[in-house]
Amino acid sequence: MERLYPCDVFLKTFRDKSNVKVYQRVHTGERPYSCDVCNKTFSNIGDWKVHLLVHTGESPYSCDVFSKTFSKKSSLKVHQRGECPYSCDVCNKTFSGKYKLKEHKRVHTGECPYSCDVCNKTFSNKGNLNVHARLHTGERPYHCELCNKTFSRKGDLKVHLRVHTGESPYSCDVCSKTFSTKRSLKIHQRVHTGECPYSCDVCNKTFNIKGNLKVHQRVHTGERPYICDVCNKTFSKKSSMKVHQRVHTGERPYRCDVCNKTFRVLGNLKKHRRLHTGERPYSCDVCNKTFSNKSSLRKHQSLHTG
Repeated sequence: MERLYPCDVFLKTFRDKSNVKVYQRVHTGERPYSCDVCNKTFSNIGDWKVHLLVHTGESPYSCDVFSKTFSKKSSLKVHQRGECPYSCDVCNKTFSGKYKLKEHKRVHTGECPYSCDVCNKTFSNKGNLNVHARLHTGERPYHCELCNKTFSRKGDLKVHLRVHTGESPYSCDVCSKTFSTKRSLKIHQRVHTGECPYSCDVCNKTFNIKGNLKVHQRVHTGERPYICDVCNKTFSKKSSMKVHQRVHTGERPYRCDVCNKTFRVLGNLKKHRRLHTGERPYSCDVCNKTFSNKSSLRKHQSLHTG
């Protein structure tokens, strides 16, 4: 078809006058379409509409083979073709788009060109910076329609929904136990491999979860960041504070199904149940005498050790 409308900067022509106007914004820098949620601006209405789906969570384009959905038609087309024509020359990982490859290469180069203007933390891609910025603004645009819990990231909402659906798509290939997140599966698998990748730089004790190392290090630093709002007693772990607060509230959430006795701590219920079952899982390695709890075993062992 004849292309009648020329751009007066470059010798490029268009068959629609509106297309010329949109294209000329490349030269003028004009971005007349603005998002009323995050104030991001766009040069054309199509990009603006696609961006709005980030906040609404809408993914109108769905694959008719898999149940995967997409916010952009172009993303659906790439998915359906299964094409990954762009390859990393370091690790040979392939990508469907040139920009995704460019972002990936920063894993190898360590480049973090995006910086938070509040705390100066840097990121390898703009998306992660935008998510991080919500820590400062308090913005949580994704909400669960079942319990109204809100999230700063779409992925966190997706994982949360599994609480309601009971979905556990990740399965351990050793014991077949299932998990709702890939990370939970990875941590669980360390039970089988014995892997403890996190090490304390003071006493060299190792842990399979980074969070457990962080809590352990408070033994050395003396840090007790959790404070009871009733008596101001401090704790190194949030869970310990919550158990303590039951002293003030009188809450005893754990109940014996035999005699209905209640307990503040799950561990105390487990010990109590052994009165009914007769279970004695702790044995002395000197005389083989057995005990229902660890403290009784230790007391007994002092007879041998003096």
